[in-house]
Amino acid sequence: MLVVQKFGGTSVGTLERVRAVAQRVLDRQRSGDQVVVVVSAMAGETNRLIALANGLHALGQDRAQTSGSDSKGWVAPVKRDDPDFEREYSQLVSTGEKVSAALLAMAIQDLGGRAVSLIGHQLGLVTSGSFTNARIVSIDAANIRRQVEAGTIVVCAGFQGLDEAGNVTTLGRGGSDTSAVALAAAIRADSCEILTDVDGVFTTDPRIVPRARKLARISHEEMLELASLGTKVLQIRAVEFAKKFNVPVHVRSSLHLEEGTHIVPETPDMEAVLVAGVALDRDEAKITLTNCPDVPGTIAEVFTALGERGVVVDMIIQNAGRSGFTDMTFTVPQADLERTMSTIEGLALAQAEGVSVIADAKIAKISIVGVGMRTHAGVAARAFTVLAEEQINIQMVSTSEIKVSIVVDEKYGELALRALHAGFKLGE
Repeated sequence: MLVVQKFGGTSVGTLERVRAVAQRVLDRQRSGDQVVVVVSAMAGETNRLIALANGLHALGQDRAQTSGSDSKGWVAPVKRDDPDFEREYSQLVSTGEKVSAALLAMAIQDLGGRAVSLIGHQLGLVTSGSFTNARIVSIDAANIRRQVEAGTIVVCAGFQGLDEAGNVTTLGRGGSDTSAVALAAAIRADSCEILTDVDGVFTTDPRIVPRARKLARISHEEMLELASLGTKVLQIRAVEFAKKFNVPVHVRSSLHLEEGTHIVPETPDMEAVLVAGVALDRDEAKITLTNCPDVPGTIAEVFTALGERGVVVDMIIQNAGRSGFTDMTFTVPQADLERTMSTIEGLALAQAEGVSVIADAKIAKISIVGVGMRTHAGVAARAFTVLAEEQINIQMVSTSEIKVSIVVDEKYGELALRALHAGFKLGE
């Protein structure tokens, strides 16, 4: 059996953990499997490198400049629309994974195994020309296969590749997950294991809902929806690769050997389960335009401008017209709120008499996901009833074939999540 194992930053966060990972990988090989490993940078290392880049940039601007971090502690880089800067930035932050790969290979060797570390160009991983959010174009897996067939454990630096000009590129946040699944597809691995600091995929965030239940399996489509809604277990592009190339993915803990969650193609029996999980996203903002002319082209003007600025719009609602006017409401990532507002305020529409633009960053989006919705009616009705019983007002609703998303006031986000999790009996 040929398996790809990916270990995150916390799993290789200290030398002791690196050695523990080395022993686990070596045990897997000695059980009869061929093993390829993908590693992230040691916990905190990428943030340290980003902070160096931010600090240097701040000195160059002759002013203090700080950047925030998200709920996972990821430090945001100072944004510069400069390809030369982005090239060097990718060169810098890619070094964290190289360190982890070399250390893990050395640890395996210390324990009596054969191992070699490979970085971007040695992996044959070619990407698009976007330096900091590159997309994988192709992988030449010949070197990896040659090493594995010789009995060597191949330790790959995740998160990185090279463009066609030979420049180092990085795959964006969570890119090591994408590296692992893409490599698994390229070498036709029998399984891709994502080993992390959680036990698998849960019906919801167990930090908010203690009764959240670990799922034995979940479909690619359900996982795609949950990943897009902010579930941090697996990067969305990794799930897309798994679905496209039919890669079996197993999300499990790096701290023990218990089974985790298998992400698999949809099977007919999955539709017997009405809802697989619920997710809470607190990173969106809502924008409302009131009294817009109810004529063809109004919506096109707004969303064409936002698309040209790179703003990804999520939910969209346009009310029924009245007396020649209409309102529209949509949501965007909070990180894009300032850019969204400046874009809209620059439109002729926003300057028209009677039109107002209202922004609200204090919202929460709760989404119910399950392939069973295709064959079962009444999911939205049950969700609305549960929220009504909790006296939670609904601001927006959006539905798809396997998802219902509801926007509420931010202060009710966790209450709504707990209520819906209980209402659909997901803890049972």
